[in-house]
Amino acid sequence: MDRAVRTALRAAVAAAGAAALLLAAGPVGATAAPAPSPRSSPAPAAWPAVAAAAGAGPRVEVPGPEDDTVAGSGHVRVPAAGRVEDGARLSEADRAADGRVTKIVDGGSPADRLDIVVVGDGYTAAELDRFHADAKAKWAEITAVEPYATYRNLFNVWTVDAVSHDSGVTGDPTPATVRDTALGSYFWCEDIERLLCIDQPAVDAYVARAPDADLVLVLANSAKYGGAGYNERSATLGYEGISTASAGHAKSGQVAIHETGHSLGKLADEYFYPDTPGYEKYEGPEPGDSNSSTLTAGRMAAEQAKWYRWLGEPSPDGGAVGTYEGGGYYATGLYRPTDNSLMRVLGKPFNLPGTEAMIGGFYQHARPVTPVTPTTRTLRLHHTAKVSVPRLAGADGRQLDVRWHLDGREVKRLAGRTEVAVAELWLLDLRSHRLSVTVEDRTPAVRDPETARSLSAAVGWNVRL
Repeated sequence: MDRAVRTALRAAVAAAGAAALLLAAGPVGATAAPAPSPRSSPAPAAWPAVAAAAGAGPRVEVPGPEDDTVAGSGHVRVPAAGRVEDGARLSEADRAADGRVTKIVDGGSPADRLDIVVVGDGYTAAELDRFHADAKAKWAEITAVEPYATYRNLFNVWTVDAVSHDSGVTGDPTPATVRDTALGSYFWCEDIERLLCIDQPAVDAYVARAPDADLVLVLANSAKYGGAGYNERSATLGYEGISTASAGHAKSGQVAIHETGHSLGKLADEYFYPDTPGYEKYEGPEPGDSNSSTLTAGRMAAEQAKWYRWLGEPSPDGGAVGTYEGGGYYATGLYRPTDNSLMRVLGKPFNLPGTEAMIGGFYQHARPVTPVTPTTRTLRLHHTAKVSVPRLAGADGRQLDVRWHLDGREVKRLAGRTEVAVAELWLLDLRSHRLSVTVEDRTPAVRDPETARSLSAAVGWNVRL
Protein backbone atom coordinates (compact mmCIF):
# COMPACT_ATOMS: atom_id res chain seq x y z
CA MET A 1 0.00 0.00 0.00
CA ASP A 2 1.92 3.06 -1.19
CA ARG A 3 1.61 6.46 0.44
CA ALA A 4 -0.82 7.88 -2.11
CA VAL A 5 -3.15 4.90 -1.77
CA ARG A 6 -2.83 5.04 2.00
CA THR A 7 -3.77 8.73 2.01
CA ALA A 8 -6.76 8.08 -0.25
CA LEU A 9 -7.93 5.19 1.92
CA ARG A 10 -7.55 7.29 5.03
CA ALA A 11 -9.65 10.05 3.50
CA ALA A 12 -12.28 7.57 2.33
CA VAL A 13 -12.57 5.94 5.73
CA ALA A 14 -12.76 9.32 7.39
CA ALA A 15 -15.50 10.50 5.03
CA ALA A 16 -17.53 7.33 5.47
CA GLY A 17 -17.12 6.73 9.14
CA ALA A 18 -15.77 9.66 11.11
CA ALA A 19 -19.17 11.12 12.00
CA ALA A 20 -20.50 7.76 13.12
CA LEU A 21 -17.35 7.09 15.11
CA LEU A 22 -17.72 10.34 16.97
CA LEU A 23 -21.33 9.61 17.81
CA ALA A 24 -20.71 6.03 18.98
CA ALA A 25 -21.27 5.51 22.67
CA GLY A 26 -18.15 4.66 24.64
CA PRO A 27 -18.17 1.94 27.31
CA VAL A 28 -17.54 4.34 30.20
CA GLY A 29 -19.34 7.69 30.21
CA ALA A 30 -21.92 6.73 32.86
CA THR A 31 -21.46 10.08 34.57
CA ALA A 32 -23.05 13.27 33.37
CA ALA A 33 -19.91 15.40 33.67
CA PRO A 34 -16.71 14.74 31.67
CA ALA A 35 -13.72 13.37 33.55
CA PRO A 36 -10.86 15.75 34.22
CA SER A 37 -7.80 15.53 32.01
CA PRO A 38 -4.27 15.58 33.41
CA ARG A 39 -1.62 17.63 31.68
CA SER A 40 2.08 17.28 32.30
CA SER A 41 1.72 17.40 36.10
CA PRO A 42 0.29 14.30 37.80
CA ALA A 43 -1.05 16.35 40.71
CA PRO A 44 -4.85 15.93 40.92
CA ALA A 45 -5.32 19.62 41.62
CA ALA A 46 -3.85 20.37 38.19
CA TRP A 47 -6.42 18.24 36.32
CA PRO A 48 -8.89 20.61 34.67
CA ALA A 49 -12.10 19.29 33.20
CA VAL A 50 -12.07 18.95 29.42
CA ALA A 51 -15.16 19.88 27.44
CA ALA A 52 -16.42 16.89 25.45
CA ALA A 53 -17.97 18.92 22.64
CA ALA A 54 -19.78 16.94 19.96
CA GLY A 55 -17.62 16.52 16.89
CA ALA A 56 -14.39 17.41 18.70
CA GLY A 57 -12.91 13.98 17.97
CA PRO A 58 -12.74 10.54 19.60
CA ARG A 59 -12.89 10.37 23.39
CA VAL A 60 -9.83 8.51 24.65
CA GLU A 61 -8.58 7.44 28.06
CA VAL A 62 -5.26 8.84 29.26
CA PRO A 63 -2.98 6.34 31.05
CA GLY A 64 -1.92 7.19 34.57
CA PRO A 65 1.50 8.78 35.24
CA GLU A 66 4.52 6.53 34.74
CA ASP A 67 5.70 6.90 38.32
CA ASP A 68 2.30 5.88 39.73
CA THR A 69 0.22 2.71 39.58
CA VAL A 70 -3.11 4.41 38.90
CA ALA A 71 -4.55 2.87 35.73
CA GLY A 72 -5.85 6.05 34.16
CA SER A 73 -6.10 9.78 34.39
CA GLY A 74 -9.45 10.55 32.84
CA HIS A 75 -10.52 11.19 29.28
CA VAL A 76 -9.95 13.82 26.63
CA ARG A 77 -11.19 14.47 23.10
CA VAL A 78 -8.42 14.16 20.51
CA PRO A 79 -8.23 14.75 16.75
CA ALA A 80 -9.23 11.77 14.60
CA ALA A 81 -6.29 12.49 12.30
CA GLY A 82 -2.74 11.81 13.41
CA ARG A 83 0.54 13.31 12.31
CA VAL A 84 1.14 11.49 9.05
CA GLU A 85 3.86 12.99 6.85
CA ASP A 86 3.04 12.52 3.18
CA GLY A 87 6.20 14.06 1.76
CA ALA A 88 8.46 11.01 1.65
CA ARG A 89 7.53 8.01 -0.47
CA LEU A 90 8.17 4.36 0.21
CA SER A 91 10.48 2.40 -2.06
CA GLU A 92 9.18 -0.33 -4.34
CA ALA A 93 10.39 -2.99 -1.88
CA ASP A 94 8.71 -1.18 1.01
CA ARG A 95 5.40 -1.01 -0.84
CA ALA A 96 5.57 -4.75 -1.53
CA ALA A 97 5.80 -5.46 2.22
CA ASP A 98 3.28 -2.83 3.29
CA GLY A 99 -0.13 -4.21 4.31
CA ARG A 100 0.93 -7.85 4.57
CA VAL A 101 -1.31 -9.86 6.95
CA THR A 102 0.00 -12.69 9.16
CA LYS A 103 -1.88 -14.92 11.58
CA ILE A 104 0.50 -15.22 14.53
CA VAL A 105 -1.98 -17.00 16.84
CA ASP A 106 -4.34 -19.48 15.21
CA GLY A 107 -7.32 -20.24 17.42
CA GLY A 108 -9.64 -21.24 14.60
CA SER A 109 -12.15 -19.75 12.21
CA PRO A 110 -12.47 -15.93 12.43
CA ALA A 111 -16.24 -16.40 12.51
CA ASP A 112 -15.98 -18.27 15.83
CA ARG A 113 -13.00 -16.58 17.51
CA LEU A 114 -12.28 -13.22 19.05
CA ASP A 115 -9.93 -11.63 16.52
CA ILE A 116 -7.26 -9.20 17.70
CA VAL A 117 -5.51 -7.18 15.00
CA VAL A 118 -2.08 -5.76 15.85
CA VAL A 119 -0.69 -2.96 13.70
CA GLY A 120 2.74 -1.48 14.31
CA ASP A 121 3.80 2.10 13.76
CA GLY A 122 7.29 3.49 13.34
CA TYR A 123 8.68 0.21 12.00
CA THR A 124 10.60 0.38 8.73
CA ALA A 125 10.55 -2.52 6.28
CA ALA A 126 13.83 -3.74 7.76
CA GLU A 127 12.25 -3.78 11.24
CA LEU A 128 9.16 -5.88 10.47
CA ASP A 129 10.63 -9.02 12.02
CA ARG A 130 11.06 -7.07 15.24
CA PHE A 131 7.47 -5.85 14.98
CA HIS A 132 6.25 -9.46 14.76
CA ALA A 133 8.40 -10.37 17.78
CA ASP A 134 7.02 -7.36 19.68
CA ALA A 135 3.45 -8.38 18.83
CA LYS A 136 4.04 -11.94 20.09
CA ALA A 137 5.68 -10.64 23.27
CA LYS A 138 2.77 -8.29 23.95
CA TRP A 139 0.26 -11.10 23.42
CA ALA A 140 2.22 -13.27 25.87
CA GLU A 141 2.03 -10.42 28.39
CA ILE A 142 -1.71 -10.10 27.93
CA THR A 143 -2.36 -13.83 28.23
CA ALA A 144 -0.43 -13.98 31.50
CA VAL A 145 -3.43 -12.18 33.08
CA GLU A 146 -6.72 -13.91 33.91
CA PRO A 147 -9.15 -14.48 32.36
CA TYR A 148 -7.04 -14.14 29.18
CA ALA A 149 -4.77 -16.94 30.45
CA THR A 150 -7.58 -19.48 30.71
CA TYR A 151 -9.32 -18.39 27.50
CA ARG A 152 -6.32 -17.80 25.22
CA ASN A 153 -7.58 -20.43 22.76
CA LEU A 154 -10.70 -18.38 22.05
CA PHE A 155 -8.53 -15.85 20.21
CA ASN A 156 -6.93 -15.29 16.85
CA VAL A 157 -4.16 -12.71 16.64
CA TRP A 158 -3.34 -11.08 13.31
CA THR A 159 -0.54 -8.69 12.45
CA VAL A 160 -0.83 -6.17 9.63
CA ASP A 161 2.49 -4.75 8.47
CA ALA A 162 2.40 -0.96 8.27
CA VAL A 163 5.72 0.10 6.76
CA SER A 164 6.97 3.49 7.94
CA HIS A 165 9.55 5.64 6.23
CA ASP A 166 11.13 6.52 9.58
CA SER A 167 11.92 4.38 12.58
CA GLY A 168 10.29 5.51 15.85
CA VAL A 169 7.34 7.82 16.41
CA THR A 170 6.70 11.53 16.68
CA GLY A 171 7.24 13.02 20.14
CA ASP A 172 9.93 10.54 21.16
CA PRO A 173 12.24 11.61 22.70
CA THR A 174 11.06 15.27 22.65
CA PRO A 175 7.97 17.17 21.49
CA ALA A 176 10.04 18.55 18.62
CA THR A 177 10.84 15.08 17.24
CA VAL A 178 8.89 14.39 14.04
CA ARG A 179 8.82 11.01 12.30
CA ASP A 180 7.22 10.03 9.01
CA THR A 181 5.21 6.95 10.03
CA ALA A 182 2.36 4.94 8.56
CA LEU A 183 -0.15 5.57 11.35
CA GLY A 184 0.89 9.04 12.44
CA SER A 185 1.37 8.01 16.09
CA TYR A 186 2.54 10.78 18.38
CA PHE A 187 3.23 11.42 22.04
CA TRP A 188 2.34 14.74 23.65
CA CYS A 189 -1.16 14.41 22.23
CA GLU A 190 -3.23 17.32 23.58
CA ASP A 191 -0.02 18.43 25.37
CA ILE A 192 -0.02 15.27 27.53
CA GLU A 193 3.38 13.61 27.20
CA ARG A 194 2.24 10.03 27.83
CA LEU A 195 -0.87 10.22 25.65
CA LEU A 196 -0.05 8.27 22.48
CA CYS A 197 -2.54 9.17 19.75
CA ILE A 198 -2.93 7.84 16.22
CA ASP A 199 -4.46 8.67 12.88
CA GLN A 200 -7.58 6.53 13.27
CA PRO A 201 -8.60 6.50 9.59
CA ALA A 202 -5.06 5.36 8.71
CA VAL A 203 -5.31 2.58 11.31
CA ASP A 204 -8.69 1.54 9.90
CA ALA A 205 -7.23 1.30 6.39
CA TYR A 206 -4.79 -1.32 7.65
CA VAL A 207 -7.21 -3.10 9.99
CA ALA A 208 -9.62 -3.55 7.06
CA ARG A 209 -7.06 -5.85 5.45
CA ALA A 210 -7.39 -8.47 8.21
CA PRO A 211 -10.14 -11.11 7.77
CA ASP A 212 -11.92 -9.86 10.88
CA ALA A 213 -11.28 -7.43 13.73
CA ASP A 214 -12.94 -7.46 17.13
CA LEU A 215 -10.21 -5.55 18.94
CA VAL A 216 -7.24 -3.50 17.70
CA LEU A 217 -3.82 -2.98 19.28
CA VAL A 218 -1.44 -0.39 17.86
CA LEU A 219 2.17 -0.94 18.92
CA ALA A 220 4.47 2.05 18.63
CA ASN A 221 8.14 1.37 17.96
CA SER A 222 9.20 3.13 21.14
CA ALA A 223 10.37 2.46 24.68
CA LYS A 224 8.76 5.67 25.94
CA TYR A 225 5.92 5.23 28.45
CA GLY A 226 2.54 5.92 26.95
CA GLY A 227 -0.67 4.69 25.43
CA ALA A 228 -4.33 5.53 24.93
CA GLY A 229 -7.71 3.84 24.99
CA TYR A 230 -9.96 4.50 22.00
CA ASN A 231 -12.92 2.67 23.50
CA GLU A 232 -15.64 3.56 21.04
CA ARG A 233 -16.95 0.79 18.81
CA SER A 234 -16.05 1.28 15.15
CA ALA A 235 -19.15 2.08 13.13
CA THR A 236 -17.40 1.03 9.91
CA LEU A 237 -15.33 -2.05 10.84
CA GLY A 238 -17.17 -3.22 13.97
CA TYR A 239 -14.19 -3.62 16.30
CA GLU A 240 -14.75 -2.80 19.97
CA GLY A 241 -11.88 -0.37 20.40
CA ILE A 242 -8.22 0.49 19.85
CA SER A 243 -5.51 0.35 22.51
CA THR A 244 -2.24 2.09 21.76
CA ALA A 245 0.94 1.10 23.57
CA SER A 246 4.70 1.46 23.41
CA ALA A 247 6.19 -1.85 22.32
CA GLY A 248 9.30 -1.43 24.43
CA HIS A 249 7.92 -0.24 27.77
CA ALA A 250 7.28 -2.67 30.64
CA LYS A 251 3.97 -1.05 31.66
CA SER A 252 2.43 -0.82 28.20
CA GLY A 253 0.86 -4.28 28.30
CA GLN A 254 -0.91 -3.47 31.56
CA VAL A 255 -2.25 -0.26 30.04
CA ALA A 256 -3.57 -2.23 27.06
CA ILE A 257 -5.24 -4.87 29.26
CA HIS A 258 -6.92 -2.14 31.32
CA GLU A 259 -8.31 -0.64 28.12
CA THR A 260 -9.77 -3.99 27.06
CA GLY A 261 -11.64 -3.96 30.36
CA HIS A 262 -13.58 -1.06 28.86
CA SER A 263 -13.87 -2.28 25.28
CA LEU A 264 -14.57 -5.99 25.87
CA GLY A 265 -15.86 -6.08 29.44
CA LYS A 266 -17.73 -2.76 29.27
CA LEU A 267 -16.29 -2.02 32.71
CA ALA A 268 -16.13 1.41 34.27
CA ASP A 269 -12.95 2.92 35.65
CA GLU A 270 -12.66 2.24 39.37
CA TYR A 271 -10.26 5.09 40.12
CA PHE A 272 -11.32 8.51 41.38
CA TYR A 273 -9.96 12.03 41.82
CA PRO A 274 -9.55 13.14 45.43
CA ASP A 275 -9.73 16.86 46.17
CA THR A 276 -10.78 17.72 42.62
CA PRO A 277 -13.56 20.31 42.18
CA GLY A 278 -16.63 18.79 40.54
CA TYR A 279 -15.69 15.24 41.52
CA GLU A 280 -16.24 15.32 45.27
CA LYS A 281 -19.59 13.49 45.14
CA TYR A 282 -21.62 11.67 42.50
CA GLU A 283 -25.32 12.56 42.60
CA GLY A 284 -26.55 11.11 39.31
CA PRO A 285 -28.65 8.01 38.51
CA GLU A 286 -27.50 4.42 38.95
CA PRO A 287 -24.73 3.81 36.37
CA GLY A 288 -25.21 1.18 33.72
CA ASP A 289 -21.72 -0.26 34.18
CA SER A 290 -21.63 -3.63 35.94
CA ASN A 291 -18.79 -2.61 38.32
CA SER A 292 -20.06 0.79 39.44
CA SER A 293 -23.01 1.47 41.71
CA THR A 294 -24.66 3.99 44.02
CA LEU A 295 -25.77 1.09 46.25
CA THR A 296 -24.11 0.05 49.48
CA ALA A 297 -23.56 -3.68 50.09
CA GLY A 298 -26.68 -3.91 52.22
CA ARG A 299 -28.93 -2.29 49.64
CA MET A 300 -27.27 -4.24 46.83
CA ALA A 301 -27.98 -7.55 48.55
CA ALA A 302 -31.53 -6.54 49.44
CA GLU A 303 -32.29 -5.42 45.88
CA GLN A 304 -30.33 -8.29 44.28
CA ALA A 305 -28.57 -5.79 42.04
CA LYS A 306 -25.18 -5.40 40.34
CA TRP A 307 -22.51 -7.69 41.85
CA TYR A 308 -24.62 -8.91 44.80
CA ARG A 309 -23.87 -12.55 43.91
CA TRP A 310 -20.18 -11.94 44.69
CA LEU A 311 -20.51 -10.03 47.97
CA GLY A 312 -18.20 -11.42 50.64
CA GLU A 313 -16.22 -13.65 48.25
CA PRO A 314 -12.40 -13.40 48.31
CA SER A 315 -11.23 -11.70 45.11
CA PRO A 316 -7.97 -12.37 43.20
CA ASP A 317 -6.98 -8.70 43.49
CA GLY A 318 -6.99 -8.97 47.30
CA GLY A 319 -9.60 -8.66 50.03
CA ALA A 320 -13.26 -9.52 49.73
CA VAL A 321 -15.87 -8.25 47.29
CA GLY A 322 -17.97 -5.53 48.86
CA THR A 323 -18.76 -1.89 48.16
CA TYR A 324 -15.75 0.40 48.39
CA GLU A 325 -16.53 4.09 48.08
CA GLY A 326 -14.87 5.96 45.25
CA GLY A 327 -15.00 5.08 41.56
CA GLY A 328 -16.11 6.29 38.18
CA TYR A 329 -13.87 9.35 38.87
CA TYR A 330 -15.90 10.44 41.95
CA ALA A 331 -14.49 10.33 45.46
CA THR A 332 -17.88 9.67 47.05
CA GLY A 333 -21.35 8.62 45.96
CA LEU A 334 -20.17 5.71 43.78
CA TYR A 335 -18.92 2.30 44.89
CA ARG A 336 -16.53 -0.20 43.30
CA PRO A 337 -16.44 -3.97 44.02
CA THR A 338 -12.93 -4.17 45.54
CA ASP A 339 -10.26 -1.85 46.80
CA ASN A 340 -7.70 -2.20 44.00
CA SER A 341 -8.43 -4.11 40.80
CA LEU A 342 -6.87 -3.64 37.35
CA MET A 343 -9.61 -1.15 36.54
CA ARG A 344 -8.05 1.08 39.19
CA VAL A 345 -4.40 0.05 39.61
CA LEU A 346 -1.96 -1.31 37.03
CA GLY A 347 -0.38 -4.64 37.91
CA LYS A 348 -3.44 -5.91 39.79
CA PRO A 349 -5.78 -8.69 38.52
CA PHE A 350 -9.37 -8.14 37.49
CA ASN A 351 -11.68 -8.55 40.48
CA LEU A 352 -14.41 -11.22 40.46
CA PRO A 353 -17.17 -9.06 38.91
CA GLY A 354 -14.63 -7.78 36.38
CA THR A 355 -13.54 -11.31 35.47
CA GLU A 356 -17.18 -12.28 34.94
CA ALA A 357 -17.71 -9.29 32.65
CA MET A 358 -14.56 -10.07 30.65
CA ILE A 359 -15.58 -13.69 30.08
CA GLY A 360 -18.99 -12.50 28.93
CA GLY A 361 -17.24 -10.07 26.59
CA PHE A 362 -15.09 -12.83 25.13
CA TYR A 363 -18.16 -14.88 24.26
CA GLN A 364 -19.81 -11.96 22.52
CA HIS A 365 -17.31 -12.61 19.72
CA ALA A 366 -16.20 -16.23 20.21
CA ARG A 367 -18.27 -19.41 19.97
CA PRO A 368 -17.34 -22.53 21.96
CA VAL A 369 -18.04 -24.88 19.04
CA THR A 370 -17.23 -24.83 15.32
CA PRO A 371 -18.58 -27.46 12.90
CA VAL A 372 -15.85 -29.23 10.94
CA THR A 373 -18.40 -31.33 9.10
CA PRO A 374 -20.61 -28.85 7.16
CA THR A 375 -24.02 -28.52 8.79
CA THR A 376 -25.65 -28.20 5.35
CA ARG A 377 -24.74 -31.82 4.61
CA THR A 378 -27.24 -34.59 5.24
CA LEU A 379 -25.25 -37.30 7.00
CA ARG A 380 -25.43 -40.90 5.82
CA LEU A 381 -24.38 -44.16 7.45
CA HIS A 382 -20.72 -43.82 6.37
CA HIS A 383 -20.39 -40.19 7.52
CA THR A 384 -18.95 -38.74 10.72
CA ALA A 385 -20.03 -35.52 12.46
CA LYS A 386 -16.99 -33.56 13.62
CA VAL A 387 -16.65 -30.32 15.59
CA SER A 388 -13.80 -28.23 16.90
CA VAL A 389 -13.93 -27.23 20.57
CA PRO A 390 -11.29 -24.86 22.02
CA ARG A 391 -9.37 -26.14 25.00
CA LEU A 392 -9.28 -24.07 28.16
CA ALA A 393 -5.84 -23.40 29.62
CA GLY A 394 -6.79 -22.81 33.27
CA ALA A 395 -4.73 -24.24 36.11
CA ASP A 396 -7.73 -26.25 37.36
CA GLY A 397 -7.84 -28.34 34.18
CA ARG A 398 -11.53 -27.64 33.60
CA GLN A 399 -12.75 -28.03 30.02
CA LEU A 400 -15.89 -27.12 28.13
CA ASP A 401 -18.90 -29.41 28.52
CA VAL A 402 -19.76 -31.31 25.30
CA ARG A 403 -23.12 -33.09 25.00
CA TRP A 404 -24.64 -34.87 21.97
CA HIS A 405 -28.36 -35.18 21.27
CA LEU A 406 -30.33 -37.33 18.86
CA ASP A 407 -33.79 -36.04 18.04
CA GLY A 408 -33.62 -33.82 21.11
CA ARG A 409 -32.63 -36.55 23.59
CA GLU A 410 -29.15 -36.61 25.08
CA VAL A 411 -26.94 -39.58 24.17
CA LYS A 412 -24.89 -39.64 27.35
CA ARG A 413 -22.36 -42.22 26.17
CA LEU A 414 -21.10 -39.65 23.61
CA ALA A 415 -20.42 -36.90 26.16
CA GLY A 416 -17.10 -35.10 25.78
CA ARG A 417 -16.40 -36.27 22.23
CA THR A 418 -15.69 -34.03 19.27
CA GLU A 419 -16.63 -36.53 16.56
CA VAL A 420 -19.38 -39.11 16.23
CA ALA A 421 -19.86 -41.64 13.43
CA VAL A 422 -23.43 -42.07 12.22
CA ALA A 423 -22.98 -45.84 12.57
CA GLU A 424 -22.56 -45.34 16.33
CA LEU A 425 -26.10 -43.96 16.60
CA TRP A 426 -27.64 -47.42 16.03
CA LEU A 427 -30.38 -46.09 13.79
CA LEU A 428 -32.83 -48.78 12.62
CA ASP A 429 -35.30 -46.85 10.47
CA LEU A 430 -35.12 -44.85 7.25
CA ARG A 431 -36.77 -41.68 8.52
CA SER A 432 -34.86 -38.40 8.93
CA HIS A 433 -33.19 -37.72 12.30
CA ARG A 434 -31.52 -34.71 13.87
CA LEU A 435 -28.07 -35.02 15.44
CA SER A 436 -26.80 -32.03 17.42
CA VAL A 437 -24.02 -31.13 19.81
CA THR A 438 -24.13 -28.46 22.52
CA VAL A 439 -20.94 -27.05 24.00
CA GLU A 440 -21.21 -25.05 27.21
CA ASP A 441 -18.76 -23.25 29.46
CA ARG A 442 -19.91 -23.98 33.01
CA THR A 443 -17.31 -21.77 34.63
CA PRO A 444 -17.85 -20.89 38.30
CA ALA A 445 -16.45 -17.45 37.41
CA VAL A 446 -19.84 -16.51 35.90
CA ARG A 447 -22.84 -16.32 38.24
CA ASP A 448 -25.15 -14.01 36.34
CA PRO A 449 -27.72 -16.21 34.53
CA GLU A 450 -27.98 -13.89 31.53
CA THR A 451 -24.21 -13.94 31.02
CA ALA A 452 -24.13 -17.70 31.57
CA ARG A 453 -26.63 -18.22 28.76
CA SER A 454 -24.18 -16.62 26.33
CA LEU A 455 -21.51 -19.21 27.15
CA SER A 456 -23.02 -22.03 25.12
CA ALA A 457 -23.67 -22.82 21.47
CA ALA A 458 -25.04 -25.73 19.44
CA VAL A 459 -24.67 -27.06 15.91
CA GLY A 460 -26.57 -29.87 14.20
CA TRP A 461 -27.05 -32.06 11.14
CA ASN A 462 -29.86 -33.90 9.45
CA VAL A 463 -29.21 -37.66 9.40
CA ARG A 464 -30.78 -40.20 7.06
CA LEU A 465 -29.75 -43.80 6.39
